[in-house]
Amino acid sequence: MKLRKPIKVIYLSTYIPQKCGIATFTKDVTSAVNLINPKALAEIMAIVKENEKIDFPWEVKYKIDYNNIDSYIRAAEYVNNSCCDVVMIEHEFGIFGGFCGNYLTSFLKLVNKPKVMTCHTLIDDPNNEWGETFKEIVKHVDGITVMTNFSAKQLVKLYGINKNKITVIPHGTPNFTFDGTENFKKKKKLSGRLILGNINLLSENKGIDYSIEAVAKIAKIHPEVLYLVIGQTHPNILKTEGEKYRNKLKKKIKELGIGKNVKFINKYVSLEELCDWLKVIDFYITPYLDKQQSSSGALAYAVGAGKSCISTGYLYAEELLSQGRGVIEELLSPQAIANAVIEINKNPEKRKEIESKAYEYGRFMTWSSVALQHLDFFEDVIKRYEQEH
Repeated sequence: MKLRKPIKVIYLSTYIPQKCGIATFTKDVTSAVNLINPKALAEIMAIVKENEKIDFPWEVKYKIDYNNIDSYIRAAEYVNNSCCDVVMIEHEFGIFGGFCGNYLTSFLKLVNKPKVMTCHTLIDDPNNEWGETFKEIVKHVDGITVMTNFSAKQLVKLYGINKNKITVIPHGTPNFTFDGTENFKKKKKLSGRLILGNINLLSENKGIDYSIEAVAKIAKIHPEVLYLVIGQTHPNILKTEGEKYRNKLKKKIKELGIGKNVKFINKYVSLEELCDWLKVIDFYITPYLDKQQSSSGALAYAVGAGKSCISTGYLYAEELLSQGRGVIEELLSPQAIANAVIEINKNPEKRKEIESKAYEYGRFMTWSSVALQHLDFFEDVIKRYEQEH
């Protein structure tokens, strides 16, 4: 490992214990970077919504009031008076306040330090109100990371961003061992079951109803199949709709007569629990409905664990599961999902090939590797910023 000067980074994001995929990602990436950059530990500026009373860990040094423009302005002053070398924004639509998140623009305009941003999702219409706001935001950053080559091309094509400002860094994963599932099934008292699963904050765009319909078809051939739906309902959905979607799924399960073949684990799982469940799962399913989704931590982890992954064709899945690392099936087809599970399960050599390719690719996605890539990215942006200023 090359010797490098410590880099002090302030991250602007949601953060644990907030129940949000970006919050978890930020914790994971900063923890990994801290291990190889220990003399300049990450500092977090957390976005907090009204009435959200959260006991954050020590690394959260500043809280930004989601819907208060003055809070973003004061945050920019805080950054300018700090000794940080670079500011990293973990960008997702809906995290930042103002019209389509434009309070972030006010923050970026005022910060006089190098600014970089991870784009967790892209809008495919640069001319709608979200796209126009995003265009304004990216004008004020000095470097951008995305998780796929396709997203990098889209930033150039749709938003006219200079490709030299863009770096592709994959979503990180734990450094899983490559194991069979049977011993782990015994621990969970699931021996002899064919386990399908996914681990997510539950919402309608995750397409779980299509997986449930697929399970009904699989159960006719494999009555031992069990589909694990792991994760609580997304907090934002819970506030507005309660458990409407989950209850709809339960009704469908009853109608299909597959109560013994589907199990809900309705809780927000820790990283340790997530890894334990992944070790049990034979087939990881992501039937997401949003074709434009450009990242998925859950799918990244499943690939890192060497799982047989079956997915609908959203952007992130198409790139991650290419070259035989998984199976992409047509959008919204329970029959296609069922066919893929049945065919791969009866072909052990094919399954072994898919899992081996996934696991091998996952070695480039371990958090330690991703942390090194982030530090290289920070160094490059800081150097370019100093030359231009």
